[in-house]
Amino acid sequence: MTKRIVLALTVFLLSTGMSSAQQCGINNTAFKGGERLTYDLYFNWNFVWVKVGSAWMNTDLTTYQGEQAYKASLVTGGNKKLDKFFCMRDTLLSYCSTNLSPLYFRKGAREGKRYYVDELWYTYPKNTCKLKMHRIDADGEQHWKDAQYKDCIYDMMSIFLRARNFDASTIKVGDRIPMPISDARRLSHSWLHFRGRENFKMDGSKEKFRCLVFSFIEREDGENHELIRFYVTDDANHIPVRLDMFLKFGSAKAFLRHYKGVRSEMTSRIK
Repeated sequence: MTKRIVLALTVFLLSTGMSSAQQCGINNTAFKGGERLTYDLYFNWNFVWVKVGSAWMNTDLTTYQGEQAYKASLVTGGNKKLDKFFCMRDTLLSYCSTNLSPLYFRKGAREGKRYYVDELWYTYPKNTCKLKMHRIDADGEQHWKDAQYKDCIYDMMSIFLRARNFDASTIKVGDRIPMPISDARRLSHSWLHFRGRENFKMDGSKEKFRCLVFSFIEREDGENHELIRFYVTDDANHIPVRLDMFLKFGSAKAFLRHYKGVRSEMTSRIK
């Protein structure tokens, strides 16, 4: 569930540069330290939409290994009374350089009775992107491995920060946008499909926004699967306001409930 929430908060292509560390970065114009986003999470149970929890995404300017960096975290909390139907207890953490090159990623996920941890460390030797991967399975077994790529690779959090800085004026309906995302097990073959523009009203609020609409597609076992359809504000902030998630055991939605500390004026707001 959390994987799809975060993947839903992503967009855009790789840039080019003189070195991989520079190549994997992008000029940040979309957010600043101190941004706070809060979401309500709903699950379709017996054809009824039930609120099952909340999610909080925070972004701060801090330091990582002595260098200035952005720290982004996502925490989901479920309703304990509904845990037997839909359990969410996940925490994701990412550090990126100020030009949004990934540095470190950690995910701790509880799915039902299972709990596992993924970690990634990034380095950029000789114009490549190298990943050190660590996974702790639900049974406590640990796995370590290294991978090295010629292209830039991202995780579920760093791609979100990068994606917020895309230029919406350059995309057309039907465009496919590659998304190389890795966890501690594998690199996913996935992309975004741009569906167009729609208006969205925040649940329980008078606020209404013009939005860009995307589908997140993953290819697995020779077939394409739409995992998420999501809506981001059509302005400089590119804040996700609605996520429709198609799960193996049902469907879920996330709606933006509150935001503060945004960098730019919300010009997508419809008055």
